[in-house]
Formats: sequence, C-alpha cells, structure tokens
Amino acid sequence: MEKIDQIRKISLWVFVLPLAVLNLCLFISVNYHLLENTIFAVDQIGRTGFTIPYIDGGVSISRTARTYPAYLLFKPGMIITAIFLIKYWIENNKLILKIENKNKKNKKFLIFGILSAIFLILHSIFLGVNFEYDLYKFFRRFVLLGFVIFEIIAQSLLVINLFKIKVKISSIINKNILFIKIILVSSLIIVAITSLPILTSSGHVHFKHALEWDYFVGVITFYLLTFLFWKKNKRP
Repeated sequence: MEKIDQIRKISLWVFVLPLAVLNLCLFISVNYHLLENTIFAVDQIGRTGFTIPYIDGGVSISRTARTYPAYLLFKPGMIITAIFLIKYWIENNKLILKIENKNKKNKKFLIFGILSAIFLILHSIFLGVNFEYDLYKFFRRFVLLGFVIFEIIAQSLLVINLFKIKVKISSIINKNILFIKIILVSSLIIVAITSLPILTSSGHVHFKHALEWDYFVGVITFYLLTFLFWKKNKRP
C-alpha cells in the first residue's frame, strides 16, 4: 500500500530531523570555542561546559536552542518537523479509515496530532523572544505544555486504533512493535504524571533538565517505532 510507504518515510524524518537538530545545538553550545572570531560566535548565555544532559541535566533544551546561532537551526528544524507531523497524522487518518472500509468521520487522533504540531510551530517561533509580561510568559508555558499533552493524547489514540484493527493488518505489521508502542506511550504518561510534583517545585533543576531531554527523545521514538511497525513493500 502506497500510503504505508509514505507514512514510513514521514515517520523516519520526524524522528531523525529533530534529534539531529537538537544534538547539533547541544554540540554548538558545548563547543562554542570552535566558532569564536566568526560570524557564528555563540552568545554568552548559550555557552556551556561539557555535559551529557540526558544523564546529568547540565543544561536545558531551551538554553542550547534559543540563542544565536543555534536558533538558526532549531527554529526551522522544528517548524519543518511540525509540517511532517501534520502530514503524518493526516496520512494515518486516511489509512485507518481505508482499512476499516467505513464511511466514518475523521479519527480523534487527527485533531490532537495537528494541534500538537501547531503548538510546536508556535513554541519554535517564540523561543528566545522575551517580553516582561506575565501573560506572555503564561502563553509560552501553555504552548509548550499543549504540545506535550496533545502529542501524547494523539499517540495514545492512534495506538488504540491500531490495536483495534490489528487482526485486519496482521500480515503487514510487526506485531511486537505494536506492543512496544503501547509500553512506550504508557511509560510517557506515567512519567508525566509521577514527575509533576517535582516539575512544579522550585528545585531539582538538573533532574528537570535531564527529564526534558529524555522525554523529548521518548516522544519522537514513537515515530521510529512507526517506521519499524509497518512492513516494507507489503500489500494488505
């Protein structure tokens, strides 16, 4: 099925592109001296010592991505990722409706997936733009939280839909990957809920930073699993 090949390609881009961009921003932040005396000299606030934030939480994603020149990579990279995400959710909606062979209205995951992508675009645009207004600060937090919440809801609903039709698509999927997807999404939900008291507290800075990096990787790993979920060049 042509749509399956398209979904596989899109999902791989959604995983690889943000992961590459994010770690390149980290590389620039840690190795800022490589760009000294060039037009790409790193802003002071964007500089950090050696760190593996996935483990030690030495720096936040925001700090590595919001300053010059990292934002030249981060902003367009995340906006392009969001465009791929919109395409991903649209194509999955079409595919499942076709497999079900029923004239049903669009799946709910389509709405949440597109909203999540829109919030990612807004977050990317406003990252690093500072106004000393409480309403603006609330808006930025709301946008970031909206991206995470709607993304997890969309992923959960998609997995539920795939589980319901797993018998129909058994010949074109890797069944074990479906269960790994279920475990991944369940873990993301549990981590989000259990870490909420810490995230809303004033301390535990390094823990928050490490969680931020690891959680982001967890979210985009869902799309790598999509690539592995559908078998290549198979027809239903």
